[in-house]
Amino acid sequence: MTPPSGAAVICLGPSGLDVARRVAAALPGAAVHGLARRVAGADVAFEDAMDHVAALFAAGVPVVGVCAAGILIRAVAPLLGDKRSEAPVVAVSDDGASVAPLLGGHRGANALALACARVLAGHAAVTTAGDVRFAAALDDPPPGWRLRDPDAARAVMADMLAGGTARLAVEAGDAGWLRESGLPFGDDGGPVVRVTDRAGAAADLVVHPPVLALGAGCERGCDPAELSGLADRALRDAGLAPGAVACVASLDLKADEPAMLVLAESLDAPFVAFDAARLEREAPRLATPSEAVFAEVGCHGVAEGAALAAAGPDSELVVAKVKSRRATCAVARAPRGIAAGAMGSRPGRLTLVGLGPGDAALRTPEASRAIAAASDLVGYGLYLDLAGPLTRGKSRHDFPLGEETERCRAALDLAGAGRRVALLCSGDPGVYAMASLVYELLDREAETAWRGVGIDVAPGVSALQIAAARAGAALGHDFCAISLSDLLTPRETVLERVRAAAAGDFAIAFYNPASKRRRDLLEEARAILLGRRPGHTPVVIGRLLGRAGEDVRHVTLETLEVGDVDMMCTVLVGASTTRRIRHRGAEAVYTPRGYAAGRGGPG
Repeated sequence: MTPPSGAAVICLGPSGLDVARRVAAALPGAAVHGLARRVAGADVAFEDAMDHVAALFAAGVPVVGVCAAGILIRAVAPLLGDKRSEAPVVAVSDDGASVAPLLGGHRGANALALACARVLAGHAAVTTAGDVRFAAALDDPPPGWRLRDPDAARAVMADMLAGGTARLAVEAGDAGWLRESGLPFGDDGGPVVRVTDRAGAAADLVVHPPVLALGAGCERGCDPAELSGLADRALRDAGLAPGAVACVASLDLKADEPAMLVLAESLDAPFVAFDAARLEREAPRLATPSEAVFAEVGCHGVAEGAALAAAGPDSELVVAKVKSRRATCAVARAPRGIAAGAMGSRPGRLTLVGLGPGDAALRTPEASRAIAAASDLVGYGLYLDLAGPLTRGKSRHDFPLGEETERCRAALDLAGAGRRVALLCSGDPGVYAMASLVYELLDREAETAWRGVGIDVAPGVSALQIAAARAGAALGHDFCAISLSDLLTPRETVLERVRAAAAGDFAIAFYNPASKRRRDLLEEARAILLGRRPGHTPVVIGRLLGRAGEDVRHVTLETLEVGDVDMMCTVLVGASTTRRIRHRGAEAVYTPRGYAAGRGGPG
């Protein structure tokens, strides 16, 4: 078993530092993460062990803790969910004598534990039943291999562990990992484990090997549903299992075609692309060569050629080209397996990541995972710094404030070149941040390289949410957010929106309330609101929310002073119904929705 790369080796004190360094040196891409006040010379320093371990685990980073197992368990316990997606966690004693995989045994923890035990001459307490007795587990197939029903593996594995045997039927692919696993396969009775690329095969456990390459071609602008539907029909008519498709392949001119990428995503398979010269080398093996296709793109067949190129020189064409109005596809089978990751080119992906206010404890697990999965990080330098240890090993692309368009273009360009990019934003990417600008650039600028880029948004906790939470429940009923910056929005438009919010009696979250040069818009907004709601209306001023130096002040609309506000603030102004109370000696603000008055509703 090969241990996963990039592990964080946690060290909480000097007594474990030597062990931590030896472990990190033995693991690929590992680094020592040390508690700042107690460990000197660590690769990464942190202040709070529980928060740090939780953030790493949420991001999918393998964790090896040179510390008590209980510390790691308590840190990750609130984040436990599907064991198939959890990051590996391993505990190592200070003296290196004991190594215990705690979570993710089949996701790398057992391999990490064994690797640590070897370098420390200690004992790996591997308790996963299959790994204790056998060299492989049915529910942990190699990359590219898929189980038709993952739950079925547990029943077959339990039977084997109880002393039973299973029958192994290999119909496609190289099942060496099963034959050499030590698993008790025999010819007599027991459950059947069938390795096949056929759909509907009968067995107690069906394992699909990565032996099929689905070649595809389409006209520019083809409806993704047309291509995906054609591929589904081709596989179904041939009796082939979608789970055995190792990759979707095509001509490189189609690498940015949305229909191709949607097809690959629907099959959960990588997309690979080849140039026309490579596809033309497959011409002697094509079932339906076309001079018209050669004249247009430089090879005699796209779908068949790409399928054969991806499946390799010993492959066979098992589905000749089938056509719809604007698309084609074909399928080739490799005799052993297809290593799709070593071929062709892949489209990139851009994830807009909301960091929240900056504190790792207030960052969502989805955001942390997106950062950890990225090859490149783009953003304002301060935002990249807020990501902390998750930036280690990534290519950073820092931009100053004021270059928002440039940073979005750079992120799209990197993704267009095949990189996995995270564009980091404070708060939520869709609230006065970069998500809308990225989509605006996609809408307005016809950059060919951007066409195939996948776009995701990982939301974050916005400043208005933090401010409302710190104050109580100021946004408990209808509310709106208004930016008081007139840099991108005309001044009169800003004020018209304030008038509309005042007329609608919305609670309001003011972003960008006042800068050094812009001091009067907040005062004008205050005057507009005083014309519609009482002077004692609660106002909350939140500054540096979720960061060091956080300050939350309670004032009223009448006493609100522009001098108390700057660009690091978010200002919440209550509606006419918003109330301020004192609870346990502290002020709290809430906007009632009507529950207590007997008016029910969703919530």
